[in-house]
Amino acid sequence: MSYYTVLGLAKEPFSTSPDPKFFFRSSSHVQALTRLEIAIRLQRGLSVILGEVGTGKTTLARTLLAEVPQDARLAFHIVLNPTFDSEYQFLFHLSRLFGIRGQLKSTLDCREAIEHHLFQQGVTQGATTVLIIDEGQKLSVDMLETLRMLLNYETNESKLLQVVIFAQMELLARLKRLRNFLDRAAFKYLLNPLSEAETAELVEFRLRAAGLPAGRRLFSDEAVRAIYRSTQGYPRQITLLCHQALERMVMDHLPLADEALVNNLIQAEARWTHEAVA
Repeated sequence: MSYYTVLGLAKEPFSTSPDPKFFFRSSSHVQALTRLEIAIRLQRGLSVILGEVGTGKTTLARTLLAEVPQDARLAFHIVLNPTFDSEYQFLFHLSRLFGIRGQLKSTLDCREAIEHHLFQQGVTQGATTVLIIDEGQKLSVDMLETLRMLLNYETNESKLLQVVIFAQMELLARLKRLRNFLDRAAFKYLLNPLSEAETAELVEFRLRAAGLPAGRRLFSDEAVRAIYRSTQGYPRQITLLCHQALERMVMDHLPLADEALVNNLIQAEARWTHEAVA
């Protein structure tokens, strides 16, 4: 029997998979999602979302795909791993992603085909092509320059391609060396960790989304405070620690995760990371 059914849950509440149904709407994430949709619909061109590991960038990207109404005027495409050995490889991948067929034997062939496709979509058909790039910290300087070139395709009123990059903070230093790229970003946003109050809200939200009955609790207030102190509000770390707590509850037949249980888990994890825990 799965551990979550033993605890009165209908499904696993603390998976680290980027499931939009478990997307916790912190103030930071809601603001990013709302402003992203505005930038896309106004065809502003480039948006850049940066955040440390585990702040929820991938989940935000999947939520954007799931929640922005899909119609004939919006065509979303996503690159999950932007690691390419050459400009040609990158452009060829984008060409196929956009549904472009035919012989594309050179970088020039790809550029011309993409430009024609974007013009047909944007001008002739009135559609907006949106390219979402996850793990954007893997973009090389050459790939960023290629994206800058694609962002040059525009009408008098708007950009023909909308690019949204989700990346770890390490990309920022690279972008700062490319002022002509960063200056094109109509929307730039840094995702912050959650506050202590938002950490408690995330834990509660995920448990309720997983089917926990009203009135039942699985974490004490002290346990949630210990979780926040350990994770500093990073969503991925919160979900990992909460998952471990639920496992321990099942194994030890405990009805509630208290502060002592959480601290024991934190100390056990510290043995792997060689960190001292007070």
